[in-house]
Amino acid sequence: MVAACCLAAGAFALGVALGDGAESPRESAAAGLPATQLAGQRLIAGFTGDAPPPALKAMIREGRLAGVILFSSNLRGRAADRRLVAELQSLPRPPGLREPLLVMADQEGGLVKRLSGAPDASAAQMGAEGAAFSRRQGVAAAANLRGVGIDVDLAPVLDVARPGGVIAETERGFGATAARVSETAVAFAEGLRAGGVLATAKHFPGLGAARGNTDFAAQRVDLPKATLRSVDERPYRRFFAVGGEMTMLSTAVYPAFSSRPAAFAAAIATGELRERLGFEGVSITDALESAAVSDFGGPARAARAAAAAGTDLLLFADYRVAARAGRALVADLRHGRLGRAGFEHSVNRVLRLRRALPRG
Repeated sequence: MVAACCLAAGAFALGVALGDGAESPRESAAAGLPATQLAGQRLIAGFTGDAPPPALKAMIREGRLAGVILFSSNLRGRAADRRLVAELQSLPRPPGLREPLLVMADQEGGLVKRLSGAPDASAAQMGAEGAAFSRRQGVAAAANLRGVGIDVDLAPVLDVARPGGVIAETERGFGATAARVSETAVAFAEGLRAGGVLATAKHFPGLGAARGNTDFAAQRVDLPKATLRSVDERPYRRFFAVGGEMTMLSTAVYPAFSSRPAAFAAAIATGELRERLGFEGVSITDALESAAVSDFGGPARAARAAAAAGTDLLLFADYRVAARAGRALVADLRHGRLGRAGFEHSVNRVLRLRRALPRG
């Protein structure tokens, strides 16, 4: 319970009010945004190289991006990395959208680590060592990330790592039982939050039974609904209960709920995540250029489906693809194919989270 108390305190310290979902006048800022900016505040995008392209910077200046994801290819050394993030954060943005950008990276430890340095252990090693060790690794990872200005870690993995599954084989999971994952993965999140970095639980509703990586091929998780709820969703319930603010939705298909990938399935993105488990933070897709969604009709259709399902942030590795998806969202908003009210709820959650980020 120590981890839970500390994580909750960290969430309070950053001012992220999850509450009952009510929106104050300030939190209703999305109501005044034009469609281009409303769509943009649901987009996260990446780029290649160690300098942000002019077109990406224009998207930020015009309010057409909520944040940026950084990869190993963008990061060339601590001094250069600090300058890169500072340049992104210093770009002028329209009134109402001047909160810090969400600058994020996958810093799980082990095989998945964009920045050199902490965490020095894989998730499997952290799970084996226990909650105290996991929390220390989270604290160290936060210091590493904050040292270059990254404010969101797309970690920890909360998937229950079943034997034979890709999460277990790659040591990305904290354990093979829901209890072990709940204890040690949330402790890692506690450490991140104590260091001022937002943690992101992934991949809801659980990818631990998948045999392959959704980056490379479409995946089906053929578990019954009762198992997904009692086992795979259990670590997420713990994360939410102690104030976890971000959750990444899987792009695998869960036939027990829907024939669509989880991030595109209202039964999961809204029904399970929000209505059943009561999550009031920000949800984000896994990468929408991945092989898992390539047969779904391209990035524009994927963006529309995820937005319609209730997933807040749409993640793209390439800003040019994100821009095309943004144009599709704008068209759908203007023609009534996507409801503005639900769109505004998502954007308000994103803006509330951005307001809570440390400045400078």
